[in-house]
Amino acid sequence: MLWIKNGYLYDPRSALEGYYDILEENGRIVKLFPGGELTEEAIREHYIDGTREGTGRLDVIDARGYKIAPGLVDIHVHFRDPGYTYKEDIMTGAAAAAAGGFTTVVLMANTKPAVDNEETLRYVLEKGKRTGIHVETCATVTKGMKGQELTDMEALRRAGAIGFTDDGFPLLTEEIAQSAMRTAAGLGAVLSFHEENPAYIKNNGINAGAASEHYGIGGSPREAEIDLTARDIRLALETGAKVNIQHISTKEAVELVREAKKKGASVYAEAAPHHFTLTQEAVIEKGTLAKMNPPLREEADRQAVIEGLKDGTIDFIATDHAPHSMEEKEQSITVAPSGIIGLETSLALGITMLVRKGELTMMELLTKMTWNPARLYGLDAGYLAEDGPADLIIFEDEAVREVREFVSKSSNSPFIGSALNGVIHYTICNGQVVYHSC
Repeated sequence: MLWIKNGYLYDPRSALEGYYDILEENGRIVKLFPGGELTEEAIREHYIDGTREGTGRLDVIDARGYKIAPGLVDIHVHFRDPGYTYKEDIMTGAAAAAAGGFTTVVLMANTKPAVDNEETLRYVLEKGKRTGIHVETCATVTKGMKGQELTDMEALRRAGAIGFTDDGFPLLTEEIAQSAMRTAAGLGAVLSFHEENPAYIKNNGINAGAASEHYGIGGSPREAEIDLTARDIRLALETGAKVNIQHISTKEAVELVREAKKKGASVYAEAAPHHFTLTQEAVIEKGTLAKMNPPLREEADRQAVIEGLKDGTIDFIATDHAPHSMEEKEQSITVAPSGIIGLETSLALGITMLVRKGELTMMELLTKMTWNPARLYGLDAGYLAEDGPADLIIFEDEAVREVREFVSKSSNSPFIGSALNGVIHYTICNGQVVYHSC
């Protein structure tokens, strides 16, 4: 049995907040007690099996001065496995997730081969079971992510796909998008869409504006995101499909989602930490380390993303953890791949840029990183309650960490050298410590 005592607890599902002790056994929470009520003698008398003294083991974590929250849930990560394991693999990605406080992750399907078949799906899920955290995965919407023919979504759903996405490749044909929505609606499945119309883009990963002008290239204008977001919201309203707009980056797209929610559409949106933290000026300063799709935009867009988080238009914070090798990122601005890693800085960026600046409360931040994403996929995660999963983090919100090293196999981050509030001390999944800061 594990006794976590003296910590300040947040439970986004119930809005419970305060000093509580937690008793855990066999991967579940046995009891929550108001802080200070428990003693070791009482635990041994009432909760530990065994009739003879000393037969039951009691492990103790003193969380005095720390915060306790549900294990974080990230619904948008890339572990590059199979096919690109020199960047990341399922084991190293899960270790990075645990170091960042994540006990549940949802993988994207743009691997090689893509997760468009049951064999690859089983490979990912089986390897995920060996990581110590909960690893779920989406399957692709279309075969080979070519946008031409739907996968057997029903069979993939039965085989364990938690949702469907061609992330990295937008669905350009309206008929395909509409058919996917109708099929997904019938299955009760979530569709996640990468909303960038390449017809508008001359050079991806760099905002068309000050950043593209700095590099003397065309860049990626906001219209690329606006166009497909508007189309897919319209189709979601028509079909009743549950649609997640991924890594939203423009003020116009935020407003489109806001209006869709008012109309009753089952439309959700996620924001990546870099989009509420940085603007296109970071690309001018950091180069390819700040190149991602969709790109960093203008200050007005960053503020719109924050406002969307505040008013509930944006439901989730998701990292879009996208590892690349340093050799790849050292290429020219137009050749280097887009994407940054994010699992190990996500909570700290939320605390530093949102909570400490008064944009969100700690409970509101944690809701968007735990209960909301878990609820989208119907996961038994994202909350702390008796008989609930013993998936939790113990962290220090006032402590400052300078970002230098990563557990991830890759280190492509524009936040290297940043001093951020928020240090994870323990990540516990199924009652087992999967990360502990030394």
